[in-house]
Amino acid sequence: MLKTVDEVDPAFRADVLAGLAEPIPAIPARWLYDLRGSELFDDITRLEAYYPTRTETALLQAKMPEIAALAGKDCAIVEFGSGSSTKTPLLLQAIKPRAYVPIDISGEYLRESAAVVDARFHKLPVYPVEADFTKEVILPAEIADMPRLGFFPGSTIGNFVPRSATDLLRHFRDILGVGSKLLIGMDRVKPVERLIAAYDDPQGVTARFNLNLLHRINRELGADVDIDAFRHEARWHDMNGRMEMHLVATRDTSFTIDGQRFAFARGASIHTENSHKYGPRGARLLLLAGGWSPLAEWSDEAGDFALILAEAQRNRFAP
Repeated sequence: MLKTVDEVDPAFRADVLAGLAEPIPAIPARWLYDLRGSELFDDITRLEAYYPTRTETALLQAKMPEIAALAGKDCAIVEFGSGSSTKTPLLLQAIKPRAYVPIDISGEYLRESAAVVDARFHKLPVYPVEADFTKEVILPAEIADMPRLGFFPGSTIGNFVPRSATDLLRHFRDILGVGSKLLIGMDRVKPVERLIAAYDDPQGVTARFNLNLLHRINRELGADVDIDAFRHEARWHDMNGRMEMHLVATRDTSFTIDGQRFAFARGASIHTENSHKYGPRGARLLLLAGGWSPLAEWSDEAGDFALILAEAQRNRFAP
């Protein structure tokens, strides 16, 4: 169903038009996650080749007593991104927070996931916040007097280039407050073959997830993109230490969005997502640069994935 002008997120329109006009066309990865995109990503997390969710969930299950002991009691859990049906309940069961605040840019998906948590944890106050967590977020007044534990699983921090990731971590510190804690998941560097398989699965689910962005542009912005003129491609960029997702033109094609014409020659691409991979030192340095002091770190036996608990620090004016 085509949205009316009043219903379209103006930030989505602005990012798409500005991003496609860049010398290297790119659209921020957050716009992949409308309701359909969020559903497809859930499907991706259950694929055999997609190790991050399975590994992180096993880590949470194994290390939750330690995590709960260090995270503290009587806190409000603030999750950046709507709750995972597997990971979030593990945290809620172990910590028994006073409140749960999921934050997500997709209102439909947010309400659905919040309702699932509300039904499962009857006595837990749930306060969903529809917002882009990279921008201003106002937390519910009901948690003003509670210690806060931020939860940022899934290696989502890897979607941001290091400069933006540092800014985001500082932003989280501002939202949660000095003295708050953050439990964050980070994916580790590993053989390229495993990474390619995880981001370009043979079932084609990741391809549908990526191409859904073009469907969303057509649906919400009234565009005339020929979806069949693009294909999904996953690339490893060794110098930047990241996986990249692109939508690559399979032939010369052009389309119009909001009166603006865009043309892509065969082989040209739209860069839609990054997934940076961090070694142990790189992960800790990123947190420190963002104003968070690592308190504890856990990894699986193979070293594929890491969970880090960190505490928000005040700005310092000297070493």
